Amino acid sequence: MLLTIDVGNTNVTMGVFKEDKLLGTFRMTTKLPRTSDEYGFHICGILEHRGIKAEDIQDVIVASVVPDIMHSLLSGIIKYLNIHPLVVSVGVKTGIRIVTGNPKEIGSDRIVDAVAGYEMVKDAVIVVDFGTATTYDLIGPNGTFEAGITAPGIETAGRSLWGGAAMLPSIEIRKPSSILAKETISSMQAGLVYGAIGQAEYIIRKIKEESGYAHAKVIATGGLGKIIAEETDAIDIYDPDLTLTGLRLIYEKNKKPGKSVKTVSALPEKEM
Repeated sequence: MLLTIDVGNTNVTMGVFKEDKLLGTFRMTTKLPRTSDEYGFHICGILEHRGIKAEDIQDVIVASVVPDIMHSLLSGIIKYLNIHPLVVSVGVKTGIRIVTGNPKEIGSDRIVDAVAGYEMVKDAVIVVDFGTATTYDLIGPNGTFEAGITAPGIETAGRSLWGGAAMLPSIEIRKPSSILAKETISSMQAGLVYGAIGQAEYIIRKIKEESGYAHAKVIATGGLGKIIAEETDAIDIYDPDLTLTGLRLIYEKNKKPGKSVKTVSALPEKEM
């Protein structure tokens, strides 16, 4: 079995694959400091709780945008699973060529999403990830990472709203029954959700116009992406497990028959 780990700014999301079948997913918060023993213990404990024996995990692959926790996380995996994880970084094959101005600025999570999105359509694709930030990435028909747009995430915008205005409460982010809000909570929900829908539709339209890829499929992921995808025709596919699938695909591109992959560090300049 393969353990895939996506270290985001808010959550550490994990998935267990048996070949190409995703058996289950689970999450831990990123912001809580943990030692290597705590990471190892929690990962093994969650696996066991899901009916997966820790010793059945044969390999681990990690993509991270939070360098500060990597030493403890990787050490915990090595100590408790006896596996040296593959880290999406320099020397790792992905099949995606980066043609932006500074390839080192592209986060590994975006590369992983690009791999999964391109593999899904084998043509021009726009991948939208509704996470801590909302990112829009354009992958050309030949598998080139051509452009990326970064906006505040829906929840990030919400925290800024109620954190910066003393009279506004923290709220659950969901679509209200009508955009014609008549009280504070639904008015905030309307602004956040309908604002995100409008942003997505406009940015996707402009990406298609300026790139010339009018036929590009649009694939969305991320926890709040489902809310947006259900409300607009601009998004063709919503896949909550896109990043985990991308990690599995990258693992398969790097695995040698009969051998486990090894830890690699840093991002390539021109190609991953």
